[in-house]
Amino acid sequence: MKPLVTAIIILLAYAANAQDLVYKPRNPNFGGDTFNYQWLLSSAEAQNKLKDNTVTTKTKTELESFTENLNSQLLNLVSRSLFTQQFGNNGISEGSYTFGSLSVEIFPSENGLTVTILDTNTGEQTQVIIPKS
Repeated sequence: MKPLVTAIIILLAYAANAQDLVYKPRNPNFGGDTFNYQWLLSSAEAQNKLKDNTVTTKTKTELESFTENLNSQLLNLVSRSLFTQQFGNNGISEGSYTFGSLSVEIFPSENGLTVTILDTNTGEQTQVIIPKS
């Protein structure tokens, strides 16, 4: 009887193949496949029971669209006129300029022409680099 039990245990041990368990996350934020992103996002949105009812999409009437377009063109015309007054027809030149509460400094750098814009009211600053051609 013992040899029969031993033979069965050996055969079962031989037949039972094991494999390595490898963890692979699904979420791309934690190292998963980036193609899972859209699937995870759509699953999360489908399960989301909290809807923001305050967001409403308002379509503009033709009159509102026309008014906005007209205002945009007028502001463009005014800014172009100010640009021509300040810089002339030759374009941007080096120096410091003031437009109301905006202080603009233009100088060459190793990356190209650097334009630094400072809002003196709020202290916010923006820097634009025009690359060399």
